[in-house]
Amino acid sequence: MTEHLIRFDKDGVEAEAGAPDKAKIRSGRPTTKTWNLEDDGNGLFAGIWEATAGEWDVEYTEWEFFHILEGVSTLTEDGGEPVKLKAGDSFVIRPGFKGRWKVIEPTKKHYVVKV
Repeated sequence: MTEHLIRFDKDGVEAEAGAPDKAKIRSGRPTTKTWNLEDDGNGLFAGIWEATAGEWDVEYTEWEFFHILEGVSTLTEDGGEPVKLKAGDSFVIRPGFKGRWKVIEPTKKHYVVKV
């Protein structure tokens, strides 16, 4: 690999285990794992994220591009209809998004976040 090229590969990267804030969980007992592959120190992050079944409130103050690798989820903006997310789908979330993330089948995604 080169200094300016990053492979989305979690081998050799320790996962950060987590879960949504308990106050934001609407259903289930979701857990997450994150392999942060890039942190440029200036608010740019990239990596791999996965979550187990459950639903929780989300609020984005940053930009996020993501590509679903596995599983099925829905993302519902407050006042909007659920958007189904499945393997092969890619989206950009703009700052200001408020709503709910629901993992129906364990979901894995690549992400790039810009704060």
